[in-house]
Amino acid sequence: MLIIRPIRASDYDALYSIAVESGHGFTSLPVNEELLRSKIARAEASFIKHVDKPFDEGYLMVLEDMKTNEVVGTCGIEAAVGMEDAFYHYRLGTEVYHSQQISVRNEVETLTLCHDYTGAAELCTLFLKDGYRKGNNGRMLSRSRFLLLAQHQHRFGETVIAEMRGVSDDHGDSPFYEWLQHHFLGIDFIEADYLSGLGKKAFMAEMMPRNPVYVCMLPKKAQKVIGEVHKNTKPALRLLQAEGFRFRNYVDIFDGGPTVECSISDIRSVKKSRLLTVNIGKMLHADHHFIISNTSLADYRASAIKLLVSDEHDNVLLSPEIAAGLMVSEGEQIRVLAM
Repeated sequence: MLIIRPIRASDYDALYSIAVESGHGFTSLPVNEELLRSKIARAEASFIKHVDKPFDEGYLMVLEDMKTNEVVGTCGIEAAVGMEDAFYHYRLGTEVYHSQQISVRNEVETLTLCHDYTGAAELCTLFLKDGYRKGNNGRMLSRSRFLLLAQHQHRFGETVIAEMRGVSDDHGDSPFYEWLQHHFLGIDFIEADYLSGLGKKAFMAEMMPRNPVYVCMLPKKAQKVIGEVHKNTKPALRLLQAEGFRFRNYVDIFDGGPTVECSISDIRSVKKSRLLTVNIGKMLHADHHFIISNTSLADYRASAIKLLVSDEHDNVLLSPEIAAGLMVSEGEQIRVLAM
């Protein structure tokens, strides 16, 4: 049985291993002991914190194989980005130039540095170890976060975003970043991305172009990847699109990857999930997979199983083993979502 649960201090070695395996472009998990331990401590505090409205909480979780007690993946949600550290994007826009005198009209795409997503919740830090990228594991790990959002909506920003990894090569070099490095920042993509992941973002405000950038003046290879995702990220993007997430012309300032967004109340899995009352006993044969979670926060648990769910009843039968894995008792509720 695979269980998703809040991260804890004893998971540090596993998280470090995931940070190493995730490679270039995975900004939220730099290979840095101080930062990783800080992320774990922040998550532990967030899961037990009383919250009236979202601020700077971070809910980092891990996927644990209960047979081996091995942590094999991670996922997270930021409650409200940009509340303490600046949260930058480029906004794609259009400037129109028209002269009636010479009968010429031009539309020019621009990139403008902005903080428009300040206060939004963010889906982040999704990674599954190679040996577990099979079946429904990736889908379960990603969509389990929507059950947490559905159950604890007041803890998150109304708009939910996800930054998609942009195009880069096997060496971690980004075609979009090359022009920025050459003309403005002077440091390579991997170093800039690493500093950003550490939260050291002062150089952005100091060195990034302050005026709109005309897209047509960028190298063709840079123009080509604006709003495009890394080949390994396409499945994750398709999953989010199926949930109702859409690209609204915001891209990452380093690799040009798209940011997608959706109102929390419009996310398909948030709307489709149901609360059911638990009965414990011998489970009946079932053909359909469901993602299920308890309704706790500090002791949040989620998994995916085959389950017999009726549209006509508000009860569901769980085996003692599954109930124990989810940390629920007879008569308590679980949240259920069809896979």
